[in-house]
Amino acid sequence: MFDFQIEPRFSDTDGLGHIGNTAYPTWFEHARMPIFEIFHPSLEFASWPLIVARVAIDYKAQCYWGRPVDIQTTIGHVGTSSFQVLQSAYQSGVEVARSEAVLIHFDYTSEKAMPIPDQIREQLEAAITEEQ
Repeated sequence: MFDFQIEPRFSDTDGLGHIGNTAYPTWFEHARMPIFEIFHPSLEFASWPLIVARVAIDYKAQCYWGRPVDIQTTIGHVGTSSFQVLQSAYQSGVEVARSEAVLIHFDYTSEKAMPIPDQIREQLEAAITEEQ
């Protein structure tokens, strides 16, 4: 499991006084950095090897500015060229949002999915948790 802490920005709040729904996709993506580094340690855009195929977010409770948000990231299913990233955001111990993303190991030159290399697959599989 990968843990990441976000400090909500004042601009993340909406007219109702809580964190707006548009902040979460950015937070979850930022918390996927350790996974990005498994695939591409340099994080260089010119040879980026991943593409997002799907993102779903369930909003569980209100979240507020001024208190940190902890994001826990695990791996779900790992396929031939794609894998599932499961994330939960917590504020003050309460789950405020949950996300599922599917990423594909991708070659932008050929515009085709590529098999996940064995060494990367092993690292992803080490991050799979039974609690999903």
